[in-house]
Amino acid sequence: MLVIETWVMDDDGPVHVSSEMVLKALRSRIDSGRLETWLTSSSGRSLAFVTNAERAMVMLLEDESDPGEHAVDPGAEGASDGFVLSDGQVDEYPDEDTVPMDEAFRLVEHIVGTGSWPADARRVIDR
Repeated sequence: MLVIETWVMDDDGPVHVSSEMVLKALRSRIDSGRLETWLTSSSGRSLAFVTNAERAMVMLLEDESDPGEHAVDPGAEGASDGFVLSDGQVDEYPDEDTVPMDEAFRLVEHIVGTGSWPADARRVIDR
């Protein structure tokens, strides 16, 4: 029996998101200055999306104690700042540990739709 994992975005109350609507929700949050988004799955996993509106950190965690795995851009040079967390902290990440926005959106949409990374996704397992 196939069980479909569902995802919730806690945005002033839990909002169910599908792969068809997650990008619209993320774009709306970015447009309003909310650059950190956490989604929680029905199986307890978490998907983090933190952006500076040019690049994004995309992380998938199995549970609260899991260091998880994150998307990477091998060979990218330099670092980018402006990753504003919900508590006001502003982070800087090496560009190799973040991905361009189009790739970040593709990854999030696929994970929300299928529960897993795309087969061609470049990622580092931090466990």
